[in-house]
Amino acid sequence: MTVLERMGTALCQRQRWLLIALLAVVHLALVAGATTTISLLCWVVNVGLFILWQPFIYAERKVDLTGLAVIALMLACGAAWYSWWLLIVWVVMLAALVGGRVMFIDHRPTRIFYLVAFAYLLAALLFWLVPKVVPHAALTGPSLDREFAWGMPLFLLAMTLLPLSRESDRPGGGMVDLFYSLFIFLLIAVLVLGSLAFMLLRQSGYFEAVLNTLISIALLLLLIGWTWNTRPGFTGIDVFFSRYLLTIGLPFEKWLHRLTTLASSESEPERFLSQALAEMLDLPWVDGGTWIAGARSGAFGKPSRFSHEFPGQPLLLTLHTRHKLSPALIWHFHLLAQLANEHYLAKLRTRELQQVSYLRAIHETGARLTHDVKNLLQSLNNLCFLAQTMSGNDDDRLDLLLQRQLPQITQRLQQTLSKLQKPQTEAGGVLPAEMWWTIQQQRYATAPVTFAAAEFQADVLLPTALFDSITDNLLQNALLKGRAESGLRVHLTLAADASRLCVCDTGSPIGEEVLGDLLRAPVASENGLGVGLYHAAQQAESGGYELRLTSNVAGKVCFELCRREPGTPPAV
Repeated sequence: MTVLERMGTALCQRQRWLLIALLAVVHLALVAGATTTISLLCWVVNVGLFILWQPFIYAERKVDLTGLAVIALMLACGAAWYSWWLLIVWVVMLAALVGGRVMFIDHRPTRIFYLVAFAYLLAALLFWLVPKVVPHAALTGPSLDREFAWGMPLFLLAMTLLPLSRESDRPGGGMVDLFYSLFIFLLIAVLVLGSLAFMLLRQSGYFEAVLNTLISIALLLLLIGWTWNTRPGFTGIDVFFSRYLLTIGLPFEKWLHRLTTLASSESEPERFLSQALAEMLDLPWVDGGTWIAGARSGAFGKPSRFSHEFPGQPLLLTLHTRHKLSPALIWHFHLLAQLANEHYLAKLRTRELQQVSYLRAIHETGARLTHDVKNLLQSLNNLCFLAQTMSGNDDDRLDLLLQRQLPQITQRLQQTLSKLQKPQTEAGGVLPAEMWWTIQQQRYATAPVTFAAAEFQADVLLPTALFDSITDNLLQNALLKGRAESGLRVHLTLAADASRLCVCDTGSPIGEEVLGDLLRAPVASENGLGVGLYHAAQQAESGGYELRLTSNVAGKVCFELCRREPGTPPAV
């Protein structure tokens, strides 16, 4: 490695000293004067130091012939038009880059370091360079050349004493905000040109013109700052500026409005996606495109020379554009593709939920019909058992029982078929409470079921389908438990106004593992206590009643069906 290479590497590893050296060479070029050869040579050295210091391209990168040609052309043009105006533009550019780097620094000494560098460049501009280009030297006022030449190096000395963080002292450690750099460049340009304009138009002194320009710029920035974010209740211009940056004008906003409208009107996912992407043809950059979403695909518009893919899950969108997309447009189109993809996924989930709801309705209807058919079969078994056990002397009693029970069984079978045809409705009529109570006593005359005597009111009616289904479910569960527990008795009670039906048995309590989800969801149970009671609870809720477990102790396990008052929410 040569001496020059080692020197370049050392300077790249010490950004702090590189900037100080750059400013020192600038100071020498200014003091020497723009008309001297020494100043021109210092400027050429300054360009080399700037190439090592600049944060845009790594200094370790090798320069090819094209890069060398560009640098040589720049130096030749600079040497040909080297003057005070060239130094003014050069110092303004350096001040803009240093000022733009300050915005990313949190370390206080490092920030002060760059602020001191910015102050030196601004002082060099106002106290040395601009007075050199004033047309009338008498308007510049007292000369500050000696104070600048010997006093400003103190700024560089102060920079050497400030501690810097390690991150900012390595190559590429300091980022530059181009937006702030451009803003500072324009602000300094306005300050310089405004000062010259005040001097020429009002024939005022230089320092007076600079003061007037600074006051004007301060008032303008104050006005812009107030209108940017006004008092609460008034919208500032920052909202419109942010809106413009996010939409790049109205085409994107119109497409988003159409996307929202289409999402509310079109329910089919594939048709929605095809129509939404076809709307992109109204954007001024799009000629056409293709899309793939799972097993479906489609195309819109026509192909063009330039194309760009926007991958997603499950949407893969390829857009054909009239021109090559800039990074900002790629980001915006990526956002639009994501919005279309999310709407498409929402449509797919909605369709899946509809299918799940349909399957759930079929499942619940089948479960209810299963229990209804099981209860009807049990009733028929009871009648067959009575017919087999009765002797010849009980023929009249058997005929009377068949005359009462068979129409009831036929009616319940018809209700079951009606539920199968219309799952969302509950078919069935009403019966007087006393008549329904008598029918239940006859059905379970041979079972270990005790019916509590009650004085029913003559005008009391109850829904037959609801009470038949829930009563049969509760009694069959209790009798099924009685097969494993000898001596179990079932007690049935109906209130006089038919507002409450209670079924109790003397068996063992329901286990804790079943009790948590009982009546709220299907539960796993060997004796069938889960699914039937869950559907019975749902049926009671749809009919304006509530089924609940009121007692769960040994010898007294009670379920109660009671009428719910209007406006009262069901118990959780």
